[in-house]
Amino acid sequence: MVKHAVVEAKLALLADRVDQVRLHRVASRDALAGDRVARDLVAFNLMLAVQACTEIASHVIADEGLRAATTLAEAFTRLGEHGVLTPATVKALSSAVGLRNVIAHGYAGIDLGMLQSAATAGVDDLDRFAAEIARWLAAQGA
Repeated sequence: MVKHAVVEAKLALLADRVDQVRLHRVASRDALAGDRVARDLVAFNLMLAVQACTEIASHVIADEGLRAATTLAEAFTRLGEHGVLTPATVKALSSAVGLRNVIAHGYAGIDLGMLQSAATAGVDDLDRFAAEIARWLAAQGA
């Protein structure tokens, strides 16, 4: 059985990181290119937000005894297979893992257009993930 307090704490951390992205994002890709501080803060907080999502997914998989995921992206697929996440959220968060990896590991630099998109439309995907997890958690009871 999933530990509600652990998931709720990770959801609070996720919400804080998303708030930081919203606070530091700028209006355009060009503005992001010209503001290293904003770029770094947005990238860092997006990376940690996606990491929080992967930790939540992994926690639910482990505590519910689901078949283990072999990749971070597959963890979202697993939750989709068990009705925890919608297909749209699975797709969005699986893609977000790619951005997280680029930021965390510095693979060939960060595409600023992708970063700007993640800082604007992408945060809605993170909010949707949090809402779906919270609904599933509530349905499990305390």
